[in-house]
This record gives sequence, C-alpha cells and structure tokens, in this order.
Amino acid sequence: MPPKPKITREMVIDAAFDIARETGWENISARAVAERLKCSTQPIMYHFATIEELKKAAYAKADAYHSEYLMNIKDPQVMLEIGLNYIRFAIEEPQLFRFLFQSNFFAGATLLELIDADELAPVLSAMQGAIGGSIEQVKEIFVTVFLFAHGYASIIANNSLKYDEETVKAHLERAYKGAKSAAREEKK
Repeated sequence: MPPKPKITREMVIDAAFDIARETGWENISARAVAERLKCSTQPIMYHFATIEELKKAAYAKADAYHSEYLMNIKDPQVMLEIGLNYIRFAIEEPQLFRFLFQSNFFAGATLLELIDADELAPVLSAMQGAIGGSIEQVKEIFVTVFLFAHGYASIIANNSLKYDEETVKAHLERAYKGAKSAAREEKK
C-alpha cells in the first residue's frame, strides 16, 4: 500500500486562502480545510494549534497576494495605477478585499502604522522615485489617494456599484493632484 501523501503547512495555508477567496474568511475551519485537502482534521490541527492561527496565516498569504497585485503597474503615474489596482482588486477579489480590510485581522492598526508598515515600503519607494519629494510628502499624498481609493473599493466590494474606470480614474487624478499640490504648499 502506498504511503499517504503528507499534508504540509503550506498546503493547509493554501487551502485556507482558497476558502477565504471563494466563500469568505468566515468559512475557514478545520473541517472545511480538511474537506478541501481530502484528509482528516488532524493534519490541520497538527500545523496550527488554533483556527485563529490558521486564519492569520491565510491573512498573511492574502496580504502578500494583494501587494503583488497592487505592484503590477504599467502606467508611469505610479500612484494612480496603484489606486486603480486597489479598486480593481476589490472588484475581482471581493472576498479577499473584505478579509484584508474589513475583518478583525486588520483591526488595531492605525493609519500611521499602516503607512509605516514594511509591506508598504516598496509602494512608497516607487512613488517617491516617480514624483520626487521627501518621504513625508509621499506619505501624505499616499494617505489622501489611499483613503479615496479605499472608499471606492469598499463600496464596490460590498455593493453592486457599477465600476466606470474612466470616472474613477478622473476622480483619483483629482485627488492625487490635490494631494500633491497640498504637499508642495506645506513644504513652503
């Protein structure tokens, strides 16, 4: 008889991520992951002492996936493209968007902690390279555009708002230009 396939920690995380992506993070359970992996719940609980730990690992995977999605930039206007990608993510991956930004896993972080997070450093660096200015100015511009994009993305992920990319892009451009102008004024 051939040996049973070994269920790895990564396989468990991948299955939990897939569940969150397809049906929502609330549906991650030892039983749901075991069904997906066609095994008992024992391997799941071997790798994770609690379901909360598994959800945190799935959240980290979703966060990395989201960061990679955001940085798929084609437009030379980095901040605008990141903002549009943020909104597109909410359209294409509404369950993951809710998991990342509307669950208790996102709780506890202030806006300042979010801006100073290591995961955001590549985004801020790309913005700084594209628009110049100090990192403090770039952070101010980012916050303005992020809050604007997050509003659009939240409405889209939770409702049936029709997405009109040209309108959204025009709004993001205005927010970006206004934030950039305000940052320059504050510098004076």
